[in-house]
Amino acid sequence: MTKPDKKQMKSAARLYAVQALFQMESSGQTVESVVREFETHRFGAVYDGDEMAEGDVTHFRAVIGHAVNFQARIDQMTDRALVAKWPIDRIDPVLRALFRAAGAEMVEMPTPTKVAINEYVDVAKAFFPEGKESKFVNAVLDHMAREARPEAF
Repeated sequence: MTKPDKKQMKSAARLYAVQALFQMESSGQTVESVVREFETHRFGAVYDGDEMAEGDVTHFRAVIGHAVNFQARIDQMTDRALVAKWPIDRIDPVLRALFRAAGAEMVEMPTPTKVAINEYVDVAKAFFPEGKESKFVNAVLDHMAREARPEAF
Protein backbone atom coordinates (compact mmCIF):
# COMPACT_ATOMS: atom_id res chain seq x y z
CA MET A 1 0.00 0.00 0.00
CA THR A 2 1.27 3.49 -0.80
CA LYS A 3 1.89 5.93 1.98
CA PRO A 4 -1.16 8.19 2.44
CA ASP A 5 -0.75 11.92 1.93
CA LYS A 6 -1.41 14.51 4.64
CA LYS A 7 -4.97 15.20 3.40
CA GLN A 8 -5.88 11.49 3.48
CA MET A 9 -4.39 11.18 6.96
CA LYS A 10 -6.44 14.14 8.23
CA SER A 11 -9.59 12.68 6.65
CA ALA A 12 -8.91 9.37 8.42
CA ALA A 13 -8.28 11.24 11.69
CA ARG A 14 -11.70 12.92 11.37
CA LEU A 15 -13.44 9.58 10.85
CA TYR A 16 -11.58 8.10 13.83
CA ALA A 17 -12.45 11.16 15.95
CA VAL A 18 -16.17 10.65 15.30
CA GLN A 19 -15.82 6.96 16.17
CA ALA A 20 -13.87 7.78 19.33
CA LEU A 21 -16.37 10.42 20.50
CA PHE A 22 -19.20 7.96 19.89
CA GLN A 23 -17.33 5.26 21.82
CA MET A 24 -16.66 7.62 24.74
CA GLU A 25 -20.35 8.52 25.00
CA SER A 26 -21.67 4.96 24.61
CA SER A 27 -19.14 3.22 26.86
CA GLY A 28 -18.34 5.90 29.42
CA GLN A 29 -14.60 5.44 28.81
CA THR A 30 -12.24 8.33 29.50
CA VAL A 31 -10.75 10.50 26.78
CA GLU A 32 -7.30 9.16 27.58
CA SER A 33 -8.27 5.48 27.33
CA VAL A 34 -10.15 5.93 24.04
CA VAL A 35 -7.38 8.01 22.46
CA ARG A 36 -4.80 5.42 23.53
CA GLU A 37 -6.94 2.58 22.15
CA PHE A 38 -7.39 4.28 18.78
CA GLU A 39 -3.73 5.18 18.43
CA THR A 40 -2.63 1.67 19.42
CA HIS A 41 -5.25 -0.49 17.73
CA ARG A 42 -6.78 1.47 14.84
CA PHE A 43 -4.28 3.77 13.16
CA GLY A 44 -2.70 1.66 10.40
CA ALA A 45 -3.58 -1.65 12.07
CA VAL A 46 -4.31 -4.78 10.04
CA TYR A 47 -7.32 -6.96 10.94
CA ASP A 48 -8.20 -10.09 8.96
CA GLY A 49 -6.10 -8.84 6.09
CA ASP A 50 -7.82 -5.43 5.99
CA GLU A 51 -5.56 -2.50 6.73
CA MET A 52 -7.03 0.42 8.66
CA ALA A 53 -6.18 3.86 7.32
CA GLU A 54 -3.24 5.69 8.82
CA GLY A 55 -4.52 8.80 10.59
CA ASP A 56 -2.92 12.09 11.51
CA VAL A 57 -2.42 11.58 15.25
CA THR A 58 -1.92 15.29 15.98
CA HIS A 59 -5.14 16.24 14.19
CA PHE A 60 -7.04 13.37 15.86
CA ARG A 61 -5.89 14.46 19.32
CA ALA A 62 -6.74 18.11 18.62
CA VAL A 63 -10.26 17.30 17.39
CA ILE A 64 -10.96 15.02 20.36
CA GLY A 65 -9.49 17.46 22.88
CA HIS A 66 -11.40 20.46 21.59
CA ALA A 67 -14.63 18.47 21.18
CA VAL A 68 -14.44 17.43 24.83
CA ASN A 69 -13.23 20.77 26.23
CA PHE A 70 -15.76 22.85 24.28
CA GLN A 71 -18.61 20.32 24.22
CA ALA A 72 -21.14 22.60 25.95
CA ARG A 73 -20.50 25.43 23.49
CA ILE A 74 -20.55 23.09 20.49
CA ASP A 75 -23.75 21.37 21.68
CA GLN A 76 -25.44 24.75 22.12
CA MET A 77 -24.45 25.74 18.57
CA THR A 78 -25.76 22.40 17.32
CA ASP A 79 -29.04 22.85 19.22
CA ARG A 80 -29.54 26.24 17.57
CA ALA A 81 -28.93 24.65 14.17
CA LEU A 82 -31.46 21.87 14.79
CA VAL A 83 -35.23 22.15 14.69
CA ALA A 84 -36.56 23.14 18.12
CA LYS A 85 -38.29 19.78 18.62
CA TRP A 86 -35.03 17.89 18.00
CA PRO A 87 -32.39 18.98 20.53
CA ILE A 88 -28.97 17.37 20.28
CA ASP A 89 -29.72 14.81 22.98
CA ARG A 90 -32.51 13.35 20.80
CA ILE A 91 -30.50 12.81 17.61
CA ASP A 92 -28.55 9.72 16.58
CA PRO A 93 -25.41 9.36 18.74
CA VAL A 94 -23.19 8.99 15.66
CA LEU A 95 -24.49 12.33 14.35
CA ARG A 96 -24.00 13.87 17.78
CA ALA A 97 -20.35 12.72 17.75
CA LEU A 98 -19.96 14.03 14.20
CA PHE A 99 -21.35 17.47 15.11
CA ARG A 100 -19.03 17.64 18.12
CA ALA A 101 -15.97 16.78 16.03
CA ALA A 102 -16.92 19.24 13.27
CA GLY A 103 -17.78 21.90 15.85
CA ALA A 104 -14.34 21.46 17.41
CA GLU A 105 -12.73 22.27 14.07
CA MET A 106 -15.00 25.26 13.48
CA VAL A 107 -14.68 26.72 16.97
CA GLU A 108 -11.08 26.03 17.97
CA MET A 109 -9.02 24.99 14.96
CA PRO A 110 -7.75 26.81 11.88
CA THR A 111 -9.49 24.41 9.48
CA PRO A 112 -11.15 26.40 6.67
CA THR A 113 -14.94 26.34 7.10
CA LYS A 114 -15.69 24.79 3.70
CA VAL A 115 -13.08 22.09 4.30
CA ALA A 116 -14.62 21.19 7.68
CA ILE A 117 -18.12 21.01 6.20
CA ASN A 118 -17.06 18.93 3.18
CA GLU A 119 -14.93 16.56 5.24
CA TYR A 120 -17.65 15.87 7.82
CA VAL A 121 -20.32 15.45 5.12
CA ASP A 122 -18.00 12.77 3.70
CA VAL A 123 -17.75 11.19 7.17
CA ALA A 124 -21.57 11.18 7.34
CA LYS A 125 -21.68 9.39 3.98
CA ALA A 126 -19.32 6.73 5.36
CA PHE A 127 -21.67 6.05 8.28
CA PHE A 128 -24.95 6.61 6.42
CA PRO A 129 -24.51 5.60 2.76
CA GLU A 130 -28.25 6.04 2.01
CA GLY A 131 -27.64 9.77 1.62
CA LYS A 132 -30.37 11.63 3.49
CA GLU A 133 -28.26 12.04 6.64
CA SER A 134 -25.44 13.66 4.66
CA LYS A 135 -27.85 16.37 3.43
CA PHE A 136 -29.02 16.91 7.01
CA VAL A 137 -25.39 17.08 8.22
CA ASN A 138 -24.56 19.60 5.48
CA ALA A 139 -27.45 21.87 6.52
CA VAL A 140 -26.65 21.70 10.25
CA LEU A 141 -22.91 22.26 9.71
CA ASP A 142 -23.61 25.21 7.42
CA HIS A 143 -25.73 26.79 10.17
CA MET A 144 -23.08 26.05 12.80
CA ALA A 145 -20.34 27.51 10.60
CA ARG A 146 -22.29 30.72 10.05
CA GLU A 147 -22.51 31.12 13.83
CA ALA A 148 -18.91 30.10 14.58
CA ARG A 149 -17.32 32.04 11.73
CA PRO A 150 -19.66 34.67 10.31
CA GLU A 151 -16.71 36.37 8.62
CA ALA A 152 -16.31 33.35 6.32
CA PHE A 153 -19.68 34.03 4.67
